Amino acid sequence: MKYDLVIIGAGIHGAAVAQAAAAAGYRTLVLEQYHRAATATSSKSSKLVHGGLRYLESGQIKLVRECLLERRRLLKNAPHLVHLTPFHIPIYKDTQRRPWQIRLGLSLYTLLGGKTFKQVAKAGWCELDGLRTSGLNTVLRYYDGQTDDVKLTRAVLSSARSLGAEFRFECSFERAACGHRQCNVFYREQGIDREIRSRALVNAGGPWVNSVLARIDPAPEKLAIDLVQGTHLIIPGKLQQGMYYLEAPQDQRAVFAMPWRDNILFGTTETLFSGDPSQVQPLEAEIRYLLEVYNHYFENTLERSQVIEAFAGVRVLPKSEDAAFKRSRDTQLHIDEASCPRVLSIYGGKLTSHRATAEQVIRRLSPLLPAREKRADTRKLALPAGK
Repeated sequence: MKYDLVIIGAGIHGAAVAQAAAAAGYRTLVLEQYHRAATATSSKSSKLVHGGLRYLESGQIKLVRECLLERRRLLKNAPHLVHLTPFHIPIYKDTQRRPWQIRLGLSLYTLLGGKTFKQVAKAGWCELDGLRTSGLNTVLRYYDGQTDDVKLTRAVLSSARSLGAEFRFECSFERAACGHRQCNVFYREQGIDREIRSRALVNAGGPWVNSVLARIDPAPEKLAIDLVQGTHLIIPGKLQQGMYYLEAPQDQRAVFAMPWRDNILFGTTETLFSGDPSQVQPLEAEIRYLLEVYNHYFENTLERSQVIEAFAGVRVLPKSEDAAFKRSRDTQLHIDEASCPRVLSIYGGKLTSHRATAEQVIRRLSPLLPAREKRADTRKLALPAGK
């Protein structure tokens, strides 16, 4: 059987590309190694649908603007999955970023599409979920989105399926042979070797992106990347006032405290990772690091034994000597035009901007694909309930 597009991976970007392709009328198939969508990185995020306030520090204004626009669309198209939540930024006497710097960043954030921020009155500090007030200078409140990343991904998948996209799970991608007119894709399903043909191939393998490319002939150029693991903790407690944007005292990184299913979600870390992404595990050093940050800011200190759960995911960042939190978060869509023009690889990517990334993928590949009748506009598609 011949498809217009075969997609490797059913994380948020694989599901989103399937939705965009099916909405454009293309015959689309997604191959996923696990038994369900959003089993790897797309289930291990910070559960935020946000513009990325911290990205303004590194001048990624275009990325922030795009994410805020996509946040607005998700709030409209999936209000059952994405909701605005108050975010608090406490600024202490020893906080590296001064109040005027954070106000400037929030002002720019508002201009780019965020909701207006305000200062929390000192009389209200005692209501901020046990936040330490000793040395506290200012607390600023703004709003950003929160979601269930698994439900969001599966809602996008359901939308893609309703538009005609096909999905096959528990399939191992074996190899692909790509010529000037098509790609022959070989995969294994239930112990049986299968072959399909496609006009183009999208590599949405997440942390396996370069492993997928290694199985394609002719071999496309690979981008130099680092795999970085991020660990989150589920810890006991309730955050009645919303979320907290904290500056880690150890290295000034941003760490988030968020309400999550009657507990607190706390993270994340950024640690270089090597090995099989399916085997990633939280490191004890990461758990200690996060507990130190939590105990630095909140009165009800926690011990290691009180951690309910720790989980880790692996993300893709451009290779660099810089610390992970200083690197670009821009998504890179890579095609080796010289040797393998029918294969597009997605490097990195944000949960928030998955739809915009998918539309860019389709625009890049559309010259290789036949004319089809458009079925829907993803900018206006209401998402079903995620399961």
